Amino acid sequence: MRLRPAHLRSRQEMTMIALLLYRTVADHILPWAVTFATRMLARGLNMPEPLVHSTGDYVVAQVTAFEHSVGRSLCPVRLTRLLRAWWRGLR
Repeated sequence: MRLRPAHLRSRQEMTMIALLLYRTVADHILPWAVTFATRMLARGLNMPEPLVHSTGDYVVAQVTAFEHSVGRSLCPVRLTRLLRAWWRGLR
């Protein structure tokens, strides 16, 4: 059996450690932090926690609807094309 060089072993160990830390954060700490932030927001607004959740869902739905309707026409690339076409028409 052939051993890998030391610099490759340490790189693989670092990758495994980073993956373990990522999984720990993603699986345990992140859900706890979201729940904690929701509770603190609910307490600060003096609202029940389920109402904060449903209000957040409503806001996300409204922003998404805005982006798909008016937001597309406000796209910088599209506005640039319209301005260039308008400028060429004036000449």
